[in-house]
Amino acid sequence: MSRGFDTMRYLPLSDRDRGEMLATIGAPDIDALFADVPAAARLSGPIAGLPGHASEMAVERHMARLSAESLTAGQVPFFLGAGAYRHHVPATVDHLIQRGEFLTAYTPYQPEIAQGTLQVLFEFQTQVARLFGTDVANASLYDGSTACWEAIAMAGRITRRSKAVLSGGLHPHYVGTAQTMARFTGDTLVTAKPEVTAQADDEALIAAIDAETSCVLVQYPDMLGRIPDLARIAAAAQAKGALLIAVVTEPVALGLIESPGTLGADIVVGEGQSLGVGLQFGGPYLGLFGCREKYVRQMPGRLCGETVDADGKRAFVLTLSTREQHIRREKATSNICTNSGLCALAFSIHLSLLGGEGLARMARASHLRAVQAATALAALPGVALVNASYVNEFAITLPRPAAEVVDALAARRVLGGVALSRLVPGQADLTHVLLVATSELTTDEDIAALCAALAEVLA
Repeated sequence: MSRGFDTMRYLPLSDRDRGEMLATIGAPDIDALFADVPAAARLSGPIAGLPGHASEMAVERHMARLSAESLTAGQVPFFLGAGAYRHHVPATVDHLIQRGEFLTAYTPYQPEIAQGTLQVLFEFQTQVARLFGTDVANASLYDGSTACWEAIAMAGRITRRSKAVLSGGLHPHYVGTAQTMARFTGDTLVTAKPEVTAQADDEALIAAIDAETSCVLVQYPDMLGRIPDLARIAAAAQAKGALLIAVVTEPVALGLIESPGTLGADIVVGEGQSLGVGLQFGGPYLGLFGCREKYVRQMPGRLCGETVDADGKRAFVLTLSTREQHIRREKATSNICTNSGLCALAFSIHLSLLGGEGLARMARASHLRAVQAATALAALPGVALVNASYVNEFAITLPRPAAEVVDALAARRVLGGVALSRLVPGQADLTHVLLVATSELTTDEDIAALCAALAEVLA
């Protein structure tokens, strides 16, 4: 019995197998495969503090205990935003994306067996283009931050310039992604520190545009929830031969404010998480990308198109995949390797269920809750509202460091917002700034709980 049990164990390689593989590549032992890793970076033994192996049941119990120590978005009053937002996702979305033909679908290279996937992506593209006010949209990218960088690279190809001007209101994580990539491409990024003012930094941004600028990046609404004047910035950028790239981290806001493309943006990118995808512990998320039709061949990612087959019936195909250029790889626009198909499907289903009027109602409800929360918070001693305008996210200043206040609120079972110093550490004038976001899920009781807890913490 014991011998029979041993033969069923999953040990894919025997010592003989390993020996043959090492001999084939000319390595004396497995340790030789790690010779290029500096000795200081190698583990010399078990990781300190990490327990040894345990049974599956024991691990589950341990992880459940750890999980119980966390506050989740649905358990307590929730006001976190800063690029990831909690909206209601209908049960229909999860039910449909878990169908086998969607959940396991992959790259739609063979249209004859991928018509469903291609049609879904075609519809998704149509929705994104209408939402962003652009002529075309691609079949999605990884997330908002990588889409942001791809837009900078695309603008460089179009203008043949390599300097991008980034607004101080652009999310620091997006700036960080761009800076990481620019190290390898040689692009120059002109960045600005965020300033806690009632209006977005339109004036400073316009002043930074010159004849060497390839593009100007503006978040809409920006990191503090303010709404920049895109039309004015677009005119200033285009007068110097540069492109305007609008970055949208909260697509629900577009149900209430004008689309970036209609205000003159040449490229619009963003994060689609708010619609259908959910918070999901930070990912996977969904990159959105749209642009003017004349730039479509410089657009990264995939583009699905509609055509007719040999029988004259409607059919869908992968029209462009300039990110890979299977034959002319040296002309590829990007090293983006795929689109976020399942998250794009979730986005598309949710937006289809809402429709244009439903999205507007969601945005309006989120905004009204923000107005209610901002008014109540600003009435507390020592609290001041920063924004002159906002949709469903705004900034307030506190008499104490915001990071301390956030921790104190969490101890009172209120997730009261995001300390700006967490996103931009080391900038003294930001330490007292708290970002607060609301949605259609925010209730009167939630706002009352936040105000009561904050008054207690600040007392």
